[in-house]
Amino acid sequence: METASLRAFVAVADNGSFSLAAARLFLSQPAVSKRVAALEGELGTRLFDRIGRTVTLTEAGQTLLPRARHILLELEDSIRSLSSLSGEVQGTLRFATSHHIGLHRLPPVLKQYVRRYPQVRLDIRFMDSEQACHAVEIGELELAVVTLPPDPADTLGTECIWRDPLAVVAACDHPLCAMKRPQLSDLGAYPAILPASNTFTRQIAEAAFARLALKLEVALSINYLETIKMLVSVGIGWALLPQTMLDRQIRALPVKPLALQRQLGSVIHRDRTLSNAARALKQMLTPAGETPP
Repeated sequence: METASLRAFVAVADNGSFSLAAARLFLSQPAVSKRVAALEGELGTRLFDRIGRTVTLTEAGQTLLPRARHILLELEDSIRSLSSLSGEVQGTLRFATSHHIGLHRLPPVLKQYVRRYPQVRLDIRFMDSEQACHAVEIGELELAVVTLPPDPADTLGTECIWRDPLAVVAACDHPLCAMKRPQLSDLGAYPAILPASNTFTRQIAEAAFARLALKLEVALSINYLETIKMLVSVGIGWALLPQTMLDRQIRALPVKPLALQRQLGSVIHRDRTLSNAARALKQMLTPAGETPP
């Protein structure tokens, strides 16, 4: 059984599409179809039902999927362990980051990294922090640089790199800005613009309201902080944003006793060997409170 066929099978299962799997694997769609067909021929059973554009796992496919993941993870871990013996920093580094961190925190580090390690091919995935943590957990990615989960899975190792204080913000002409000392209850009277309910930032806001038994009215749920900032600036609602995003378009509200912050940092799998490329990037990310090299 060829590992290339297993990779194609897992990619199609994860993406629910042969074309999306082909894009993820940097292959043509016919090549992916051929590999899956070869695996089905070898096993003597269909792994996918193809109805129109919909691709779903058969019972055999559902049975094979966790075993295929395990085989590929063990193989990749073995390869990384052997490669690390050479001490060379090269190969492909698959890691994820959020759009906000990728825009505002990572550029200086990545600039230094690509100059120092030109032999490394970076495969950077931009995704929500929650999805990135899951991808590390199942072995799809080696590393994630994201908003750290408040309650990470036991298999994940996290390290805080940046502390990210949050501010309650609104447009300068919003009614909340006319209040000298707005309270949390005042916020409840106006709609909010926050990330989706499964995000760590949203959970921080909901926990603050829940402690005072207050209702949080969310007008819009958007996971891109830059988009939320734009919507706030035109007066659609208030939001919870990093203090680093404050400018003349929006104003921070002195809501007491609210003092919230996120922790941004790295996420790895505790039981898997990091490649030299991943280890080098992790070392270049400076933990909070330390002086950069």
